[in-house]
Amino acid sequence: MLLLLQLFYTFFKIGLFGFGGGYAMLSMIQGEVVTRYGWLSAQEFTDIVAISQMTPGPIGINSATYVGYTSLLNAGYAHWMGIVGSATATFAVVLPSFLLMLTISKFFLKYQKHPVVESIFSGLRPAVVGLLASAALVLMTAENFSSPREDLFSFAVSCVIFLVAFVGTRRYKVNPILMIVLCGLAGWLIY
Repeated sequence: MLLLLQLFYTFFKIGLFGFGGGYAMLSMIQGEVVTRYGWLSAQEFTDIVAISQMTPGPIGINSATYVGYTSLLNAGYAHWMGIVGSATATFAVVLPSFLLMLTISKFFLKYQKHPVVESIFSGLRPAVVGLLASAALVLMTAENFSSPREDLFSFAVSCVIFLVAFVGTRRYKVNPILMIVLCGLAGWLIY
């Protein structure tokens, strides 16, 4: 029961302060569930991020669902408790946004063009970019990219695929879904 309360509190806090969407939340989720509480190993977290990216829906919510389930199973609870953990973490990460949107929607339309509101949104933009960059750096680990010391070939291939995907989506405006499929195909062919 204590673990469920900790899950709720942790994901409520992540949902409340996780500006910038699901990818921006990933570094916060990792800091809490891997570093602070040790509910998951770094490898389990990397696997959860990969699964969350493949399944439909927002990555932050998918990650919360999988973390809730896996953390209870790792603590020795039964499968059905893992489902309760999933529901708890998912509800907790969505609840702050739901409550804030209900509150803000009442005032936003009325004060949308007010200079203070415009200034606040201008100030939030760099913070969101920083959180997204942090999420990208969190995923650039030896588990995902290998390392030059461990396997130079895998590291080089990972870097080339990353650069091709970045340039393809940024400069040539290749559809991101097509880019994911092409990168997966390239990885499959190379390995």
